[in-house]
Amino acid sequence: MNRILLRYDSFHQVTGSSDLWVIVLTDQERHRAISVVCDDDMAVQLKMRIFNPQISKILLPEALIQLLPSSYEMLIAGIYDGQYQVILMDTGNGESVRVRMSDAILLSIISKTPLYIEENLMKKQCYPVEDFTNGVAIPINSMNMEHLKNALEKAVKDENYELASHIRDEINLRKDKDE
Repeated sequence: MNRILLRYDSFHQVTGSSDLWVIVLTDQERHRAISVVCDDDMAVQLKMRIFNPQISKILLPEALIQLLPSSYEMLIAGIYDGQYQVILMDTGNGESVRVRMSDAILLSIISKTPLYIEENLMKKQCYPVEDFTNGVAIPINSMNMEHLKNALEKAVKDENYELASHIRDEINLRKDKDE
């Protein structure tokens, strides 16, 4: 299995939303990017670590990381029901646990724990970095059902029926899987 090392690039507030943000991760060469939706609480945590690293040095997550061995890595192994599936692995003993994508990004920023993505998943989910000038893309298969429903309402309200059709299809696809 081939994998690609990701790095944090930026985050942006979702237009028309006061509590949703998009985190942008890129490959090391900064050619390809993926987007991850997070809530306002996670955005606050990220901002604190990125813009005020001195303040965050004494916070509990940072303190706990100082006590842990540094033999960990994370892998984004898939996507299911609108959520990236991330595995945190102890490279020393092979034990692993699943973590939320936004928590994996925060852990990577705090501890410099490598965050990888499976190469085929990256190819499926990525977009060229130069596309940032037109806004940040969010693949609809990486949005949870609540975000999809809100996006569908907004697309209909904005009379963007083509987008509404794509979102509706994704919602129906997930409903069919659940039945």
